[in-house]
Amino acid sequence: MGSRQPENTRSFALVAHGGAGKTALAEAMLFDNGQISRMGKTESGNTVSDFSSEEQKRQISISASLLTLERGGKLLFALDAPGFADFTGEMSAAIRVADATLLLVSAVGGVEVQTGRAWEYAAENDAPVVFYISKMDRENADFAKVLADVKEQFSNNALPVFLPIGAEASFKGVVDVLKGKSYVYAQDGSGKFTEGDVPADMADAASAAKEALVEAAVEMDDALMERYLEGEPVGGDDLTRVVRTAIAKRRILPVLTGSAATNVGVHQLLDFIVEYFPSPLDRGPTKAESTDKGAAVEVAPDVSAPFSALCFKVMVDPYVGKLSFIRVYSGTLSSEGNNIYNVKKGDDERISTFKFMTGKEGKDVKEVIAGDIVAIPKLQSTKVGHTLATKGAATCLYPHIEFPLPVYSVAVIAKTRADEDKLGNAITKTLEEDRSLTFEKNPETHDNVLSGMGDLHIDIVLAKMKERYGVELDTRTPQVPYRETIKKTSEAQGKHKKQSGGHGQYGDVSIRYIPLERGAGFEFVDKIVGGAIPKNYIPAVEKGLREYMEKGPLAGFPVVDFKAELYFGSYHDVDSSEMSFKLATRLSFKKGILDASPVLLEPIMNVEVIVPDQYMGDVMGDFNSRRGRIMGMEARGRLQVVKAQVPLAEMFRYAIILRSMTSGQGNFSMAPSHYEEVPSDIAKKVIAAHKQEEEEE
Repeated sequence: MGSRQPENTRSFALVAHGGAGKTALAEAMLFDNGQISRMGKTESGNTVSDFSSEEQKRQISISASLLTLERGGKLLFALDAPGFADFTGEMSAAIRVADATLLLVSAVGGVEVQTGRAWEYAAENDAPVVFYISKMDRENADFAKVLADVKEQFSNNALPVFLPIGAEASFKGVVDVLKGKSYVYAQDGSGKFTEGDVPADMADAASAAKEALVEAAVEMDDALMERYLEGEPVGGDDLTRVVRTAIAKRRILPVLTGSAATNVGVHQLLDFIVEYFPSPLDRGPTKAESTDKGAAVEVAPDVSAPFSALCFKVMVDPYVGKLSFIRVYSGTLSSEGNNIYNVKKGDDERISTFKFMTGKEGKDVKEVIAGDIVAIPKLQSTKVGHTLATKGAATCLYPHIEFPLPVYSVAVIAKTRADEDKLGNAITKTLEEDRSLTFEKNPETHDNVLSGMGDLHIDIVLAKMKERYGVELDTRTPQVPYRETIKKTSEAQGKHKKQSGGHGQYGDVSIRYIPLERGAGFEFVDKIVGGAIPKNYIPAVEKGLREYMEKGPLAGFPVVDFKAELYFGSYHDVDSSEMSFKLATRLSFKKGILDASPVLLEPIMNVEVIVPDQYMGDVMGDFNSRRGRIMGMEARGRLQVVKAQVPLAEMFRYAIILRSMTSGQGNFSMAPSHYEEVPSDIAKKVIAAHKQEEEEE
């Protein structure tokens, strides 16, 4: 066993709303830590985190990037996650596996939609949160206002640890209120600073901030609280210890500040991470499920325990091949002479090395311990959400990672036969890498439907598939999976009789068609008495109904929510057959459904939109234009949540519309609810379009 221990590990997700400066901060961290010689810029396409061709071309983060740093005797794992809503699945996975969340809030833009989403993910995972108010050098930067917003919208436990010295163009340093020190920076981006006392004009604010921190922290230790209440000062190692505990327990949500662009305050941020961010031991055991009994178990971050880990990300590297990113939760494992066991699949996986990643560059290491976040090359069966362990010691399964449901879909069509042949392999590998995507062949419309988090997401996926696998796809709006049903009871006879010399055909059925409640499906009832139809032919009638109901007589969509009662018929001793009765059933079905007031049904979606206050009127008005029904509203700070039910036919381009309507600040989720009758004017258009398609065929 090596000398590294989990208490010397720090892992954190670096998250924010898009444009708050995460990737710039990651660059400054690497630069100040001596790992790069100059800071790259997103607009120049030369940052360590954003290394894929699509990220460089579009100047945004698309997938979470792992950065590994060593500082102050500690090993730091930072997951720089995308901030745009289209890639929120990467953010949720990063927060899930990291021991803390470093949540950036722009000093100019303040709390935005994805800030709230990141906060919610952290809360769901009970993850400690440290706020970092970024871009203090920008015009209109306002630390006090943003701090007030954070307190109002998230928690009064958000307490400032750093105070800014100056603002906008005069921002030049930070005051660390716990240490009682100021750090004034050279204004040349070098990261060089001078340590000094707290400026006189900031002494009262720094003292008040420290008092609030100490009061919150001493609650973690009864003996220390008693001493504090008796007037004894709290400082040194005691204060450090209880502040760390309070952060790990979310009793304190520290608020730091700085500027990555001018490289001010980044050294102090790094030192704060080393000193105060929770280690795996501070976070404590991780919940899992026993593979033996299915009961809940807790896995301690113990290096001497059996090895276990969770795969949270898969990346296809053009040079290395497939990389599986894992978070180690317990034990120690060497790559020498060991395989790894996929508990979910029951497969052995060969490991040659582990890699400490910094962007696309990896440093080979032979051993990993609890708390590490590393990449493993060329695992075959391992996918996102799979638990890995050593064979024979595989006693637990970690809960799978929850990814948001897709909200934007396109039907994809291969441009050529060669593209069609390559599509299956390309889709399989793409879905393995991006778990917020889905792909299905709709059995009702026969469309190949690719679904993701927005049009940008889908555009990037299609570009990747073309670049990596040589597959070119055209897209169009998917067809709506309409259905047909009936509104009244009807009866219809179907008689199939054919005599053309030799063996004839004869089948005769009378069927009653009865509407059922919405969602009831299909029910077949045999009411034949007296042997009017022999028992051996009745299954053919039911089989025929189930076959013909897949393409209704109204517009060719499946017929649902009805009961068919076979109540009479006749047969011929010689000429009757199963096929004759199926054909007779077809005649009855077509006539009976058309006589029973058939209508079209359309899928209705549950939609939840999160927007700032000022866009509420626009969103609600837009829903009305989409035949939507507002089901409820609730406030979340300055954000509003609108819940509505809207026909799927009106929602295919909603991701684009909402982004435009809210200047990129709106976010939404969508899930199927139920089917409802289509308004008659719209139904007429759908039916007419179907008939035109049939004529063209």
